[in-house]
Amino acid sequence: MSIWTVEMDIGRLHRGFPGTMLEHLDITIDAVGDDYLTASMPVDHRTIQRMGILHGGASVVLAESVGSIASNCCIDQATLAAVGLQINANHIRPARSGRVSGTARPLHLGFRTHVWRIALQDENGRRTCECTLTTSVITRKSLGL
Repeated sequence: MSIWTVEMDIGRLHRGFPGTMLEHLDITIDAVGDDYLTASMPVDHRTIQRMGILHGGASVVLAESVGSIASNCCIDQATLAAVGLQINANHIRPARSGRVSGTARPLHLGFRTHVWRIALQDENGRRTCECTLTTSVITRKSLGL
C-alpha cells in the first residue's frame, strides 16, 4: 500500500525546485516506490571538501532534501507543509567521484511529525552515510504561504 497522498510523477517532482539548492547541486529524483523515494547528486566541485571527498554537509543536504520531499508527499499539500525539525548523520565511508544516492523510507508517519531513515550510497552500492530526519507537519498558513 502506498504512503503517498499525491501523484508521484518524477518529472513533476523535478519541475518543483527551480532556483533552489537542489537545482544548484544537481540533486535529481531518481526512483519512487510505494514507501520510498530516491534522489542523487554528483560528487564534484560543488560537493567535495578540500581533501577531495564528499563533504559531510553535502550528504546532509541530500538526505534532508529527499526526506523533506518525501514527507511533503505524504500530507495534504493544500493546507500543510512538512519542514525539517532535526537531522542526524553518521558518515560511514568517503565518496570520491560519480554520484551518491539517498533513499528515504519512513520510520514513523504521525499527524504532527514524520521520522525518515535515509541511506546514502555510492555508485557501487557501498553505504556512505546513514541519516535520520524528523520533520514537523505544520500549517502552510504558519509559514505565510
